[in-house]
Amino acid sequence: QVQLAESGGGSVQAGGSLSLSCAISGRLTSRWWCMGWFRQAPEKERERVATIQRFEITAYADSVKGRFTISQDAAKNTLYLQMNSLKPEDTAMYSCAASNSGCSGEFPYWGQGTQVTVSS
Repeated sequence: QVQLAESGGGSVQAGGSLSLSCAISGRLTSRWWCMGWFRQAPEKERERVATIQRFEITAYADSVKGRFTISQDAAKNTLYLQMNSLKPEDTAMYSCAASNSGCSGEFPYWGQGTQVTVSS
């Protein structure tokens, strides 16, 4: 069983930075593992922010390209999201997720989420 727990959310002014962490317990045993960050703002659909998979292949939503960086530390079993040049529209609940079946399908493992609030 894979369990995830986020930390690092908070409030920041526009233009500032925040770093999110996701501690992962259990192992993703498939070569097709994928981990990602998602966000959901009030009254909006959940949005895929960034994913990382084998060989450190990453993908980003257009809205965060050039500002956010996803990374992982396999030794620490931790996933990160570095967020720079934050905008008020980045305000949302951010959740990490993991899958053993690639990045294009459903993610069966989720954290509880951490709130990010960006003020103008």
